[in-house]
Amino acid sequence: MNDLLVKSAKALRESLEGLSFSFPVAHVYQPLDYAWESHCAYLRQFGQGQKKVLFLGMNPGPYGMTQTGVPFGEIAAVRDWMGITSPVLSPRIVHPKRPIEGFSCTRSEVSGRRLWGLFASRYSDPNDFFHDHFVANYCPLVWMSESGANITPDKISAREMQPVETACQRHLHEVIEILQPKFLIGVGAYAEQRLRAAAGDSSGQIGKILHPSPASPAANRDWAGTATRQLIELGAWE
Repeated sequence: MNDLLVKSAKALRESLEGLSFSFPVAHVYQPLDYAWESHCAYLRQFGQGQKKVLFLGMNPGPYGMTQTGVPFGEIAAVRDWMGITSPVLSPRIVHPKRPIEGFSCTRSEVSGRRLWGLFASRYSDPNDFFHDHFVANYCPLVWMSESGANITPDKISAREMQPVETACQRHLHEVIEILQPKFLIGVGAYAEQRLRAAAGDSSGQIGKILHPSPASPAANRDWAGTATRQLIELGAWE
């Protein structure tokens, strides 16, 4: 089962290779390339079997999946809770202000710390969490400006995003087909929209939880409590 996830991720990686983007994009990272070994370790270790709940994020944060290759991949959570420490290489072209340090990175990804922190607080053993849950990211690309600032997909032209959207929607549809989740939960409204577009004939219930980004004032007021209540209301958690 998890080999199907690896196969689908490999196809996604290959579909996104060689794409070019105009201003304001100056640099693009693809963690499925330089952090492939770590990403595969995540899929093979925790993607086994069908899942009750699929969580979906948008694209990598600078100190999360960008460094580790794992969705919302806050370093301490991936290394210490999941036990993944696979080597992370370096992109072919590195932005001087956005180095890839892998598991040596000392910065913490707040969104990932909040998300995985909530799951770890309910499941001390990650295998118990992943028995029924899985976390994926919609798009593995990281876009940066000349200054190193993060660029979100909505700031990129629709023409340049079209092949990205096509590849990511196909991959997401395959993930849903493989895992057969009963609940498809977008981490934020954008991810929920992507799930609705990719679900097709899936019988899974689609909903969302508040995104844990510190850029959201609501997320800075007991995000874990809010997300827990939302999951209970959706029926995904008891």
